[in-house]
Amino acid sequence: MTDLQTTDEFIAQASQMLGQRGFTTDTDTMQPWLTDWRGRYSGSALALASPANTDQVSDLVKLCAKHNIAIVPQGGNSGMSGGATPDMTGTSIILSLRRMNAIRQFDADTRSITCDAGVILQHLHEAAEAERLRFPLTLGGKGSATIGGLISTNAGGTQVLRHGTMRAQVMGLEAVLPDGQIFNSLTPLKKDNRGFDLKQLLIGSEGTLGIVTGATLRLLPEIAGRCVLWAGLDSLIDARKLLLACEKMVGERLEGFEVMPAHSLAAVLDHLPAARSPLQSAHNWNALIELVGTEDTIASLPDLAENFLSIALEKGIISDATIAANEAQAEQFWLLRDSISPAERAIGPAMQHDISVPVERMAEFVTETVPEVESRFPGTTAIAFGHLGDGNVHYHVLAPAGAIRGMWEENEGKEISSFVHDLVTQWGGSISAEHGIGQMKVMELGRLGDPASLSILRSVKEALDPQGLFNPGKLVPGTA
Repeated sequence: MTDLQTTDEFIAQASQMLGQRGFTTDTDTMQPWLTDWRGRYSGSALALASPANTDQVSDLVKLCAKHNIAIVPQGGNSGMSGGATPDMTGTSIILSLRRMNAIRQFDADTRSITCDAGVILQHLHEAAEAERLRFPLTLGGKGSATIGGLISTNAGGTQVLRHGTMRAQVMGLEAVLPDGQIFNSLTPLKKDNRGFDLKQLLIGSEGTLGIVTGATLRLLPEIAGRCVLWAGLDSLIDARKLLLACEKMVGERLEGFEVMPAHSLAAVLDHLPAARSPLQSAHNWNALIELVGTEDTIASLPDLAENFLSIALEKGIISDATIAANEAQAEQFWLLRDSISPAERAIGPAMQHDISVPVERMAEFVTETVPEVESRFPGTTAIAFGHLGDGNVHYHVLAPAGAIRGMWEENEGKEISSFVHDLVTQWGGSISAEHGIGQMKVMELGRLGDPASLSILRSVKEALDPQGLFNPGKLVPGTA
């Protein structure tokens, strides 16, 4: 049987299996899902499959294995590393989990929720809030990011400082393996010593080992209220001092601590005409701090925030500060932070690096390496913003004026990224803190990764996916 006959047979069987709503080869229907949201990666696909449940995913995977058809899993298509975009061969299918968007079970007593992989993060927040609970992970793309995608990339966000990454939120997991078997570990157990923790192996594997179809997630009691603070600082070193002082003074009431340089704030204010700077004067650095309170502690939160800022001012750690007067203003503060990436994208081309170094060295790393990058690549502007308390910042290098989008990234941009990743590695850090490896950084991981770690990655991939059909060319260096 020829390859064409095999492909035609696969399409016919998959169409019959999933129906008109669940399977299409229509180019126009597939087009929006063939390019990542940044516009950096585009591909082609044989078909777009949209199963309605886990059993259909399993049946489809078995059919793909039979016909040797590669699968690119996709959630909200809001990833940052091209991990959900097919290659240009047109021989793989996109497997979209967006139809699988049901809340399967909600247990307020155990503070857990079991849901399909296609549930959108914002909808999960709303479901939890309706029961006076909350899911302790959020990010700027919450309106499109899906639970399966967040698990597959072990997403971070702005609450990692207190609550950890997505890995810490997953109590149970359901996934379809490359041979079509359904791995069901949705029931949460506090103690389970039956060998490897397989759900943790699948979390962060970017669809290369299994397709996440469902999850049981932990919830927390809703907060009674919050205080959102904005402070202006002279340096990132001062921001680090402010973080340490905040952790010491407010303890577990510290929910988030984000930093952004003057350049990023100015870019956002230009991008959002209705936005206003929280402070009257500009500062080299800005810190966005969120404190939260329970029913027992909320009454004391405003005084605690005022005292903290007063002490920071007296010690010269900050130059100015303000506290959001109400919830609407608090949301406006966070909008400034969440709008940095689209604001900078509007400026022009940039190389974005999602990196981490040891927490205690991050301020020093940024302070020393920004001028080093700008000197090595004249005309560029290097900026860092994000989760200082996690040792994770988004380290962007903006192109010189007049650079042509697409062309610049493929030429000087790649050289810049290699240089930044070399610096990160020299400082004992990671070239991927929370966005995943995808196709963007797979070659860099192969170049800079620890040989023993890379050997284990490849061995696990080959053991679970011997045909190499699950998200080929992503995450694992040296695999097709």
